[in-house]
Amino acid sequence: MKKSVYESNLRQFIRNADKFPKDPELVIVVQVHNRPAYLRLLVESLSKAFAIHNVLLIFSHDYFSEEISDIVQGITFCKVLQIHFPFSMQLYPHEFPGQDPSDCPRDILKEDAKKKGCLNADFPDSYGHYREASFTQTKHHWWWKLHFVWERVRALQGFSGYVLFLEEDNYLLPDFYRFFKRMTELKQSNCPDCDMLVLGNHEAPQEFRDLTNKLETSGWSSTRHNMGMGISKEVYYKLMGCAHEYCTYDDYNWDWTLQHLSGSCIPKPLKVMAARASRVLHTGDCGLHQKESCNPEQALQKVQQALQSSGNFLFPHALVLDKESLVEHKPHVKNGGWGDLRDHTLCKNYAKIL
Repeated sequence: MKKSVYESNLRQFIRNADKFPKDPELVIVVQVHNRPAYLRLLVESLSKAFAIHNVLLIFSHDYFSEEISDIVQGITFCKVLQIHFPFSMQLYPHEFPGQDPSDCPRDILKEDAKKKGCLNADFPDSYGHYREASFTQTKHHWWWKLHFVWERVRALQGFSGYVLFLEEDNYLLPDFYRFFKRMTELKQSNCPDCDMLVLGNHEAPQEFRDLTNKLETSGWSSTRHNMGMGISKEVYYKLMGCAHEYCTYDDYNWDWTLQHLSGSCIPKPLKVMAARASRVLHTGDCGLHQKESCNPEQALQKVQQALQSSGNFLFPHALVLDKESLVEHKPHVKNGGWGDLRDHTLCKNYAKIL
């Protein structure tokens, strides 16, 4: 399986390329794990979106299953590329970066770990815990994907537009493409120093009617701006300049790590222009910490309610920047889970070993 992953990443077969020969105007990258019911909802939302044929849709996988492949390979409405994170737990189930049987248990004391002689006894996190592969994988995958998309995807050589980052449990509203395009136009005239354009937020959409055409600017915040984030190559280079800090900061969450970088390693905090009425819904009710509670039926209900309340107020004619918050570095307490030297080293090597 490792061999086929490397071959696939090298080959970069683009589906539907004959049907949609023009260069993409927008690239969407979806990080996919193993929640096919949610992925199906996302694909359904994309199929109903305005001007979706202008998009190159990239799925970045860290888990292979027939069901997931069937969903992606069934897409006919735009160009599709699949890439595969080559250091996943599925590919390395009993060795690093997966969970090696000789790794230290999460909660063992450091002195006991040293007596026991487990592999990573010298590298607990800031809270004295040892790594869990299921928690570290997401941050690894996110950083690898960023590198691979901007540096290695041949179809993007010379691409000067935006890449929009999503996850498998997101759902896009039908006007997202036009809305994002209008955001890019407004950025040029009203916010040339904005680093990111963000389509989503986690707020309940009850005020959609009043906020449908409204935008706000602020500093990048992990809890508000981690969904539907559009970045340009210039901002990618800013992030790459902080590879060492990203890869060694003791927080297993990519988004909290980014918040730490914004205003520390990246001297000027990242400035965001964001939709006040979210164009991205979060359908996942079973994140990293809620393994048992996946309920796609409930997610579908949530989507239907959101579509009903927003339906008549989509496709606003003109966007308005009506709220500007202070752009500042917001320090937070790091979450740990990222103390292992092996994680740091692998993460820093992605630029070389793609």
